[in-house]
Amino acid sequence: MYVIKVKGIAKIPDYVQLRDDKFTLLAYFRVDRPEKSLEKLGLGEKSSDIMNFVNDLPFGQIAKLDI
Repeated sequence: MYVIKVKGIAKIPDYVQLRDDKFTLLAYFRVDRPEKSLEKLGLGEKSSDIMNFVNDLPFGQIAKLDI
């Protein structure tokens, strides 16, 4: 799975994209509200690990996340 952290501008908040190995979009959620999207993907129990990874990730970079 790949993670992309997108910086928001003005009133638009920061977002996170989760993509699979074929780069298909799996989830797109606000950095401050990841719960619903991660639950839908079945990753609710790993949300704290994912968000720790996302918080350390610089904006605009793509990183591979092995879960």
